[in-house]
Order: sequence, then C-alpha cells, then structure tokens
Amino acid sequence: MGELSVRELPLFPLPEVVLFPQEVLPLHIFESRYRMMLKSVLEADSMFGVIKWDSSTKSMANVGCCAQIIKHQTAEDGRSNIITLGQQRFQVLEVIRSTPFCSAMVSWISDDNIDNLQKLDSLKELVTEALSDVINLTSKLTNTKTTLPDKLPDNPMELSFWIGAHLGGPVAQEQQRLLEERNTYTRLQREYEMLDHTRKQLAARTALKESFPDIKEN
Repeated sequence: MGELSVRELPLFPLPEVVLFPQEVLPLHIFESRYRMMLKSVLEADSMFGVIKWDSSTKSMANVGCCAQIIKHQTAEDGRSNIITLGQQRFQVLEVIRSTPFCSAMVSWISDDNIDNLQKLDSLKELVTEALSDVINLTSKLTNTKTTLPDKLPDNPMELSFWIGAHLGGPVAQEQQRLLEERNTYTRLQREYEMLDHTRKQLAARTALKESFPDIKEN
C-alpha cells in the first residue's frame, strides 16, 4: 500500500473516533455527501481516511488512519452499512477540497526503525504483564469475567496499536497522541505508565474491598 508516499485521499472526519491500524470500524453512511464519497471510494480502491474531528474547536486532527472497506451493504433508501479495516496512518499535507466531501493530499507515516530490539522486547513483556493485571483486577472488582483475547499481537508496534485502540478510561484521552507517535518504544512506554497507574489504583481498591467487604463501590 505504500508505493506512493503522497496521494489524494477522501476524508471522513468523525467526532471523538481514533482509528488504529488493523482495527475494525463499522460505519453507517446516511448523509448525502458521504454517500457520494462512498460511491467514489468504491469505484476507486475502497480506501478513505478516518480522522478525528474535535467538536469543541471545530477542527480536524492532522494525523489519521486509512480505512479500507472490506464489506458494504446499501439499502433501497441509499443508506449504507460498511465495515472497514484500519490500514496505514497518514498526515494531512493540504485539504484540496471540502465539497461535496473533504479530500486532502496526504503522506503515509510509519514508526521509526528501532535500534535496541532487546530493550523493546522487555518493555513489551512489562506492558503485557501490566495489561493482564489490570484485566484480572477489574474482573475481581466488578465480579465479571473479563479476559484478554487468546492471541495478543506479538509484534511490539502492533501491540501498541492494539492497546491504543482497546483501552478505555484514561487512554481514550490519549488516543490521538498515541496514533501520532512515530516511535514504538515511546508509545509503549506511555501505555505502560497509564496501565501501571491504573493497576495501582485497582490494587488499592481491591485491597479495600477485601478488608471491608460491606462497603459498596460507587
């Protein structure tokens, strides 16, 4: 997908949505401009850019993720349900038109090459352990069975994207920054700090619950 480093890409700005590579995003297309975009995208290569729209500042982020349509269904009234898969990240160079839908010249971006793979692998182990602790402590606190998927991505960069996409709470505020980060180690390090912080908070609440079982959680 990365043969051409610069290309025109139709953009779909979404409030508070950050798409990561290899994540599935279902969308319901009903506005006429996006129906037009969908038609044009399906006639080309089924690719468009998902980019975060900030409703408070009425502005679009500068970095998004390319979505590839893997399934689509159009009803008689023209509305469509589509399933997309996150591909490569891109940076907006210039918005070239805003009607009928937004389109921009973009360049693909990727993570820098890592020099110290051993250091990255040991950080990946720490992150996986912290993630597992957070899941287990959450299950304990809420008396629900929450588990990690059987197969987490083994590749550190893919794992860092998976965590960015799946961790709610404090990470949700950080998602755009995690998407924009171009160093796998730095992204994993930030995620580790957030997971470790959450783990400590959950451990304290679990200890409190075990010491005072009659206290109700808010």
